[in-house]
Amino acid sequence: MLKKLPIGLDEFHKLTLDDYYYVDKTMFIADLLKGSGEVNLFTRPRRFGKSLNMSMLKEFFEIGTDKGIFSELNISCNTDICNTYMGQFPVISITLKNVDGLNYSQALSSLCKVIGKEALRFRFLSESEKLSYEEKQLYLQLIQVGDGQKNVFKMSEDVAISSIQLLSFLLEKHYGKKTIILIDEYDVPLDKAFHHGYYDKMVFLIRNFLGEALKGNSSLQFAVLTGCLRISKESIFTGLNNPKIHGIEDEQFSEYFGFTQEEVSRLLAYYRLSSHMDTMKEWYNGYQFGTTSIYCPWDVINYCYALNANAAAEPEDYWANTSGNDMVKRFISLANQTTRNEIETLIAGESITKEINKELTYNELDTNIENLWSVLFMTGYLTIKEKISSKKMCLVIPNREILDLFVSTIQIWFKEQINAEPQKIKALCKAFLQGDTNIIQQSITKYLKQTISIRDTFTRKAHKENFYHGILLGLLSYPDQWIVKSNAESGDGYSDIVIMDMESPFIKSAAR
Repeated sequence: MLKKLPIGLDEFHKLTLDDYYYVDKTMFIADLLKGSGEVNLFTRPRRFGKSLNMSMLKEFFEIGTDKGIFSELNISCNTDICNTYMGQFPVISITLKNVDGLNYSQALSSLCKVIGKEALRFRFLSESEKLSYEEKQLYLQLIQVGDGQKNVFKMSEDVAISSIQLLSFLLEKHYGKKTIILIDEYDVPLDKAFHHGYYDKMVFLIRNFLGEALKGNSSLQFAVLTGCLRISKESIFTGLNNPKIHGIEDEQFSEYFGFTQEEVSRLLAYYRLSSHMDTMKEWYNGYQFGTTSIYCPWDVINYCYALNANAAAEPEDYWANTSGNDMVKRFISLANQTTRNEIETLIAGESITKEINKELTYNELDTNIENLWSVLFMTGYLTIKEKISSKKMCLVIPNREILDLFVSTIQIWFKEQINAEPQKIKALCKAFLQGDTNIIQQSITKYLKQTISIRDTFTRKAHKENFYHGILLGLLSYPDQWIVKSNAESGDGYSDIVIMDMESPFIKSAAR
């Protein structure tokens, strides 16, 4: 029987023990130990295996780990590392991906929940003979619940800020060994706060939270953080002694997030799906991490799952559909004419050259449209075609999936734009009823000049036609009394678009 495909599974222990297919990334451990700093930040787009790698690190290093789960994996060949490091350290592992709230108070409460649940894993500290009475009382502050409510932890802001530093100190004192700290999705609370309007308060909280845990912490062995964006050091990492940043443009560690060509080939061969390699490559490859060509693992696994269920399954926008894609919408809505021309260039399959600002704060995003190019690059919507200098890069849309995302977002944006001008669209629709081709031509030409087009260059004829077909559907769908059908609904060989005016006397007569 074939192994199960691990869709959405980021628990390393479960994945390796419950007969799931695992693309072995365990040599990440060896490279991390060889080439890491005391504090390491890995920035990669979402759904590229960051959380699974963090779970792997926890399982490998933590005292009491099940060493058997690594026995058949690549890292087991390095006996020196396994003997020296496996199961030898206390590990604090948290993810901030769920630290969210409509206001600062709610977000702080969700952070306290994350801290409290992790602290509960170390209940033995409350009875440890290595800790003083006062130290045990400090620990109890981290797991105290509020008013008897489950998963509601009663913790002040000051206690939350110092919690990870305190927990690492107590663990070191109990075990006599320094602590490894793993913080996944460190930038998510800042993104949420930016969109909900309490960004400055969250910056203060996260800056102090990370500072207490990582700056001058004598109980720290080393730390690993992951996120999508490299937030400005001045904003978040103030005072840290040169945290080691591993971005998507760096060569080191490039193969450990996402799937390489060889890994995808092996996976498809295992599931007898090698005939779909070209489609897989067109839709889900194209990301460039360092000089390594990378596939999005979330897409590959989901498409393999679909093909196992139905050999004729068509590729879908799996990655693009896992979030609201607010950044692309924001970017397109703020685009000036120059930026629109650049988007047209990208959609046509060409590259543009941009200076990438690798360190941003969220409140800088809207101050300059060029900052949004940097964010699109770091979050995976654009990728490197050529690195010209340390800052200047040629960027392209990585694959068919992201191309479709840009096109569909433009169409949605365009429909919102025309709905904001009801009188103009009413005049256009009236011209259709009256057969006034001059007004129709003038109006449509004016609308198309306002939006982003698809140029002829490398764009397939069918893709270009679909784009403008969608734009025209958006224009003609405005009147409530019109039923608009496209050729997809009426069959090949018929009209591209059919309009039925339900207020027409002919329609009303037929209905009676």
